[in-house]
Amino acid sequence: MPIEHHSLAVEFPDHVDTIHRMKMENAHFQKLMEKYEEIDKEIVRMEEGIENPEDAVLTEEKKKRLEVKDEIYAMLISENA
Repeated sequence: MPIEHHSLAVEFPDHVDTIHRMKMENAHFQKLMEKYEEIDKEIVRMEEGIENPEDAVLTEEKKKRLEVKDEIYAMLISENA
């Protein structure tokens, strides 16, 4: 079974236009997106077996991804309010 990336467009399909606009206009949002994508790629590498960390490392990376995703979501919601 292939491992899927958790792109923000898939995670927040109702906010695709806002994501694109904020990426172009908001440097902090852009940095958060880059951080999210970097963590997501690392998780996929671990899940595919390219890297073999202990389970605790994978769990910690997933927590980091969720924290960044939560911050991004909060920004999207405040932008659309």
